[in-house]
Amino acid sequence: MTDTGRGAGPDFIEALARGLDVLRSFRPGTPAMTLSEIAGRTGLARPTVRRILITLEALGYVRQAARGYALTPRVLELGMAYVNSLSMWEVARPHMEKLVAQTNESTSMAQLDGADIVYVARVAVPKIVTLSVTIGTRFPAPATSMGKVLLAALPPTTLLKVVEEASRSGITPRWQPSATELEASLREVRAKGWALADQDLAPGVRSIATGVRDGDGNVVAAINVTVHAAETTVETLLEEHLPKLLRAAADISHDWSLTAAVPAVTV
Repeated sequence: MTDTGRGAGPDFIEALARGLDVLRSFRPGTPAMTLSEIAGRTGLARPTVRRILITLEALGYVRQAARGYALTPRVLELGMAYVNSLSMWEVARPHMEKLVAQTNESTSMAQLDGADIVYVARVAVPKIVTLSVTIGTRFPAPATSMGKVLLAALPPTTLLKVVEEASRSGITPRWQPSATELEASLREVRAKGWALADQDLAPGVRSIATGVRDGDGNVVAAINVTVHAAETTVETLLEEHLPKLLRAAADISHDWSLTAAVPAVTV
């Protein structure tokens, strides 16, 4: 996981980078790991990993478990600091809650992180779905409706770099497109302004998504409606839920633009 060439210059703090490597080594399906397993995943020496874990434990980010070490809920502060800094949740929540009330289906918001989408907001309804989703969940972008929207909004040179990256989600999607297939799919998304993913990620998961824009018209996030394929047809998704989704995205974009336009005042 470590990259010896990632830092340059005297101001790069390698110890901090290694600490983040250790935190990122915990993945879905492995809530606890031994010191040796963490060292193997990060490529760091065992003594180094031990000192980092002692530090993280003292700060409250990891704890000793029956099988090595596990993360604590405090790590959520790191991700929520990002979400809260952009006022995403405060702006999007009323519109997402209204969308859920209208569709009786779950809605989420995500942003792009490398080749993955990462969930930053969600309003869910009880449904039996193949994959569990919470704030911070990441999925391979090309196989999701929100990922297609976000990828389609990238400049060509940036898109090329992103799709060449490996996913860090730990998920193997059903649909793994070639470069030609992905470009054709993204071209369609750009033309329509929204994206459909019909069980591309996993069986039973069907969704539509569109972009949320800032005051300059840039896509800064994506919002979706997710349904169970056995309960909701593609026709219902497009004819009934899509218009409501587009309205919600427009309202969020409007409010987001107004929020960003308000000058910050320090008291």
